[in-house]
Amino acid sequence: MKHTVSLLMLVPLLGATPTLDAALGMTLMLGAVLGVFAVCMSPLRERLTGTSPLLISLIVAATLTSCADLAAQRWFLPWQQKSELYIGLIALYCVVLEYHGFFGEPVAARVKRCAPFGALMLLFGGLREIIGHGTLGRGLTAHWQGLVLFPEGLHLITLVPGAFVLLGLLLSIRQAWTRRNSVTKETHRP
Repeated sequence: MKHTVSLLMLVPLLGATPTLDAALGMTLMLGAVLGVFAVCMSPLRERLTGTSPLLISLIVAATLTSCADLAAQRWFLPWQQKSELYIGLIALYCVVLEYHGFFGEPVAARVKRCAPFGALMLLFGGLREIIGHGTLGRGLTAHWQGLVLFPEGLHLITLVPGAFVLLGLLLSIRQAWTRRNSVTKETHRP
C-alpha cells in the first residue's frame, strides 16, 4: 500500500506546489476533504458488502471533492484556477486510501502519516517559490506582495519539469548526507 499511495502523492507534490500559497491551499483542501470523507464513510463502512464499498466511496469522494471545488471557486478563485487540475484528483486519493484500509486506522495514526506529507508540500512549495520567483508568501493575501528575497528567480523551478529537477537535487543531497554519515559510523568501529 505504501508505494502505491506514495507514487500517487507525487502528483500534487510536483504539480500543485509552484508557490507557497498553492501548496497551502492544496494541503488544506486535501486535509479537509479527507477528514470529511472519513467522517462520512465511517457509519457506512460496516453496512456495505461486496463491491458496493468501492462504488459508494467513489460517489462520496467525488461529491465532497466537487463541493470543495465549488467552494474554492466561490471564495478562492485565483488559487482554484491555478490548481483545478489537481483538485479533481483528491477524489482518487480518497478512494485509493479507502481501498487500502487507511481510514480503518486510528485517527492519531492517520494524522501521523498525513502531517509529514502536508509539511513536505509546504516546504516544497516554499522552496520552489523562493528559487523560482525570489519571494516567499507572494499571493497569500491581496495586499501583501510577499517577502522579497532577491529580485528575480529561476522561473523553470515553478514549472513541473523544474519540480522534478528540484526533487532530484533534494534526493541527491539526502543520499549524500546519509552516505556520509554511514561511512563515518563504519570507520569509527573499534
